[in-house]
Amino acid sequence: MLTIDDLEAGFHDGAKPPERWRLGVEHECPAVDLKGHTIPYHGPSGVGAVLGALAEGSDWKPVLEGDNTIALAGDGASITLEPGGQIEMSGRLWSSVHQARAEIDRHIDSLVTVGRKLGVRFLASGTVPKSTLETIDWMPKRRYEIMRTIMERAGSLGHRMMKQTATVQSNFDYADEADARLKFRLCMALSPILVAMSANSPVIEGRLSGYKSYRAKVWTGTDPDRCGLLDFAFDTEGLFRAYTEYALDVPMYFLARNQALIPVWPVSFRQFLAKGHDGHQATLDDWHLHLSTIFTEVRLKTYIEVRSADSQAIGLVVATPAFVKGLLYERDCLEAAWDLVGRWSMSERLEAGAEAARHGLAGRAGRHRLSDFAADLLGIAREGLNRQGQIDAEGRSEAVHLDALAADVADGRCPADRIIEGWEGPWGGQTDRLIEALDYAG
Repeated sequence: MLTIDDLEAGFHDGAKPPERWRLGVEHECPAVDLKGHTIPYHGPSGVGAVLGALAEGSDWKPVLEGDNTIALAGDGASITLEPGGQIEMSGRLWSSVHQARAEIDRHIDSLVTVGRKLGVRFLASGTVPKSTLETIDWMPKRRYEIMRTIMERAGSLGHRMMKQTATVQSNFDYADEADARLKFRLCMALSPILVAMSANSPVIEGRLSGYKSYRAKVWTGTDPDRCGLLDFAFDTEGLFRAYTEYALDVPMYFLARNQALIPVWPVSFRQFLAKGHDGHQATLDDWHLHLSTIFTEVRLKTYIEVRSADSQAIGLVVATPAFVKGLLYERDCLEAAWDLVGRWSMSERLEAGAEAARHGLAGRAGRHRLSDFAADLLGIAREGLNRQGQIDAEGRSEAVHLDALAADVADGRCPADRIIEGWEGPWGGQTDRLIEALDYAG
């Protein structure tokens, strides 16, 4: 029989000495046809065909569910499908942002090549800008079949989250529980800043949404049991036990048995641990699967996963991961960043998050613009990356990956501002012009 101590132990097992700290980047993007409509799974230009073309002549190995390819597996990396057909690349663990950027470049080059062959566009956007929710096909994965039913009951915007949003996530290591606590709380506190800097989703279903990050807005209406900010992150000493206790009370989605998923919602993991379910008893694999269904702004596994950024244009994909790395992997920088954002109350953090979603860098946290906080934090992150000494072939530190982001912050502009200007200006509200502008093929 598993105990709560057994569940907590996994977080302790994730601890690594600083010389083994790495960075992982996960990049999602919508896949659409030449007219900007999302593509189905089946068909000569469908998502299944995209996966097949990516695998052809490469080291990617197809992963099947029934007769359908639902992922590609590589050496420490994977390409998977989001529920509405968004393509996600979960990259390898790298010691430098330079390496992560090179991996992203290769991946997007592959997407563009396949897209030209199949008549598919891949968009640098935090939302699907044209297709309506009802016209987007569900991908043929049992996981999503179960989740879509639960999402209808758990929140008002869950289906939009699943089918119409895309993000860039980044993963970071910790030395021990004390280090994890400092990093976890800072990343939670940074959430409004990350949303504001990366806001890149103002258009939904062919219209301006009124939000610069509609993706961030959608998450506020998805599922309050497993999303948002965690208040205990800011005041607990024992992060691993506190997170374990929190996750125990989150309703489960499913169990995996004999290569099949069994729905169990709304049974909590605490109830499952104590009583089992339909003859099944809790295992560590069940716990790890359950942790993957928690969608807070920062997620704890055997690493810290930061989830607050919209998907980006290629020059900005690794900007927010670089920003966070600069803050987290130098202790002085971590503490300096906390000095800037650590004093906000929970209500102030929520208000700042709402401001960021609606107004981007022009939003406010109290009397100050979010762009002011972003500028100060970027200075700290730049120092952190310079200290870390990861130099590319041209002799540049990882801070080079902050340059485009820093230029935006200095102007007080996020990517959504450029989209809105084009939409209200030369594009004349034409979605086709927007699709052309967002296309990774250029």
